[in-house]
Amino acid sequence: MTGQTVLLADDEETLRCNLAQVIREEGFEVIACPDGNEALKALRNNDIDAMITDLRMPGISGMDLIDHARKLAPDATIVVITAFGEVETSVEAMKKGASDYICKPLIFDEVIFKLKRLLAHDDLVKENKLLRQQVRQPYDFSNIIAKSQAMISILDTVRRIARIMSNVLICGDSGTGKEVLARALHYGGMTKDKPFIPVNCGGLTESLLESEFFGYKRGAFTGADSDHTGYFEAANGGTLFLDEIGNLPLKSQSVLLRAIEEKAITRVGDNRPRPVNIRLVAATNRDLEKAVEAGEFREDLYYRLNVVRITIPPLRDRPEDIPALIAHFVTKYNRELNCNCPGLDDQAIDVMCRHQWRGNVREIENVVERALIFAGNKTVGVDDLPIAVESHETAPDTVRNLRAATREFERQHIIKVLAANDYNKVATAEALGIGLSSLYRKLDELGVSRPAEDAARSK
Repeated sequence: MTGQTVLLADDEETLRCNLAQVIREEGFEVIACPDGNEALKALRNNDIDAMITDLRMPGISGMDLIDHARKLAPDATIVVITAFGEVETSVEAMKKGASDYICKPLIFDEVIFKLKRLLAHDDLVKENKLLRQQVRQPYDFSNIIAKSQAMISILDTVRRIARIMSNVLICGDSGTGKEVLARALHYGGMTKDKPFIPVNCGGLTESLLESEFFGYKRGAFTGADSDHTGYFEAANGGTLFLDEIGNLPLKSQSVLLRAIEEKAITRVGDNRPRPVNIRLVAATNRDLEKAVEAGEFREDLYYRLNVVRITIPPLRDRPEDIPALIAHFVTKYNRELNCNCPGLDDQAIDVMCRHQWRGNVREIENVVERALIFAGNKTVGVDDLPIAVESHETAPDTVRNLRAATREFERQHIIKVLAANDYNKVATAEALGIGLSSLYRKLDELGVSRPAEDAARSK
């Protein structure tokens, strides 16, 4: 049994009864109606998967019934029955939302074939739509933690450039979330319904790069048994994400540069250029400017990629994001591990905030997952943290709540940046990405002053 319901509307009793019986024998539930008025009642009172309707019936016509069906059962497949020679009427019905039409006299096998084919196609469309939504949701802007001014500014930039197809270079240490940001850029703008193709450039060899990037024709080389679509064509209309671009072999960089400049590729073994329209997002944890100076990265390719540059700061430079990240990953792994952990206690959060997080967001996610595995449904304490985190020295007068922890580490961060800029407040405000007046307000709020000033106050 298919479990699907078909609404059949036709005023010819013999045809209606016989067709209803054939459809039932195929495992469908059938609601058979003698006219449009009864069919409309059925639409209002039942969930239907498909509707087969004659266009000419007493009362409400088949055309009007299509309009009602589009409102009452927008996902239903609609097939219209029409007299031979009324093709123009059938075309008009399809413009209104019908999926196909069948001419009288009906061949029941043809009706069943079309019905099953259309339902299978519609199921696939619905499944793909659902998958797109499920894939897109984890990379929505709302799922990116941004409490620090630096991350808030980055997200503002990403929102602006999501509306255009310009190339983007994302820089940052390993584990800072470069691919997550690239996906947010893709799914948060004009490319959201197009492909997102991620490529690890560090795993590509010179011999395979061209065929992987651009594809190949059947017979182009030994083992090429069929045509193959490359990354550029697969990403057409969407985003090609080149991770670890700094590890791309030097000789291969010219191949990539040519495709970017020409906005076209040619498959290996073919001589026909194929135009492509993609947003190229490259990511690296290397200093590409130094790589250019060292002759390890092409300068012209660097400038092609570096149209818009985003640098994600390491987690140690934005400690105000840490409590929010902890809460985010506790929620995530409560769901995935099927547990009900209330979260971390204040002392554990304080220890986490003081950790250096050399692995950045990826490391903090790993720590939270491990902690929840062993803590189960109880609150995570310091003893539940990995030794590498737990052993980090903490002061005996450590603050014990989230707001105070965030305030304390904001204070320490400002002190560090002040010292790095020789207590030049203009330079410090610029380094922090805030206005000078905002910096002065922060200094007053947090009680931050130059050491000499502190010494003078204590006298």
